Amino acid sequence: MEKRTRHQTDAQPYEDPLSNYDEAEHTDAVERALCEHTVGQLEIKPVVTLPPNASIRQAMQEVQRVDHACVLIVEDGKLKGIFTERDVLDKVADRFDELKDRPVSEVMTADPVAVYESDSPAAALCVIAVSGLRHVPVLDVNDHVVGVVSPKRVTAYLRKQLAS
Repeated sequence: MEKRTRHQTDAQPYEDPLSNYDEAEHTDAVERALCEHTVGQLEIKPVVTLPPNASIRQAMQEVQRVDHACVLIVEDGKLKGIFTERDVLDKVADRFDELKDRPVSEVMTADPVAVYESDSPAAALCVIAVSGLRHVPVLDVNDHVVGVVSPKRVTAYLRKQLAS
């Protein structure tokens, strides 16, 4: 009797389960854009970045200067945290004089949830909804910061899709 290995069987030849995959049918341009497009196709810039050792005052000045609601804290191209208007209100406002020259890393939200530029806009909106955040960093395949996505930016993109 011939000895069999684990991988030898009398089963049918392997058939790729995705070979019979039917593409999803979308009912309109918005649904198609949400499911088939990528976050990288949205307007994910401008984005403001600062190093972790930047002062809280510098971070607040940048938020005000560019009229954005957040600053991404980046070191060597990698995301370390996010500093938002919410952080200012919750952690800094009542102690500004005491904290203004401290590193922003002390009050930022460390290791924030992020999405990849290859993710769908629908996935980004899910992350926004589940995390309760208005601004989510966008990373490339090497985990480098490339932008930020928000409901406002997704909505602007979807409006363009409807118009075309």
